Amino acid sequence: MTSVPRPSASAARDTDTTPRFTIGEVLTALRGDFPDVTISKIRYLESEQLVHPQRTPSGYRKFSPADVARLRYVLAAQRDQYLPLRVIKEQLDALDRGVPATGPGDDAPPAAPMSPGDFAQAAGLTAGQLDDCVEFGFLTTDPEGRHRAAELPVARAVAGLARHGIEPRHLRVHRTAVEREAALIEQVVTPALRARSEEGRARATEQLQELAGLSAQLHSALLDARLREVLGG
Repeated sequence: MTSVPRPSASAARDTDTTPRFTIGEVLTALRGDFPDVTISKIRYLESEQLVHPQRTPSGYRKFSPADVARLRYVLAAQRDQYLPLRVIKEQLDALDRGVPATGPGDDAPPAAPMSPGDFAQAAGLTAGQLDDCVEFGFLTTDPEGRHRAAELPVARAVAGLARHGIEPRHLRVHRTAVEREAALIEQVVTPALRARSEEGRARATEQLQELAGLSAQLHSALLDARLREVLGG
């Protein structure tokens, strides 16, 4: 269970004696509960105004214990409840105004594997479309035929495309492209991931996330350019 953070500890509220942590120290503190967190992720959450670390005269970030608590709240809400950042930010803004709120996971158990029927309903897929997603490699099942809740974003995207007449069997090109992109990125970061030092692996993880973001950005830009051609733009 993740506790609800207290209202934002802004520079105006903190004192000179408030402990401060570097972004690397924050990463280390969070890694135990959130193995996938990276420095890039923390910077992104700051850019989305979800946390407000102080800056030194040299521009380095300095996080208070309250900042770290807010980061834990955000990461837990994403992991356990699949909440979008917009909703999480609204919850934190409410806390800053003094409105009581419950922490992520306080009222809901950790996401358990879902039956095909429950998963299909949550994703907006028909039973046939769900079967096609598994057949074409978009989703996986455990030995008992259940689905992981973490795969709901993929299933919901497939369901959205299906509403426009694009069925799972038409999307195999997407899976093939992703596998090729992942293999290319893996070639780049594998040497760094073999580093024995924690700092080296942290840099490799950050590089992996940055490359994934750039790959997605390139894909989106290329698709937008091609669709503008379709529209005659």
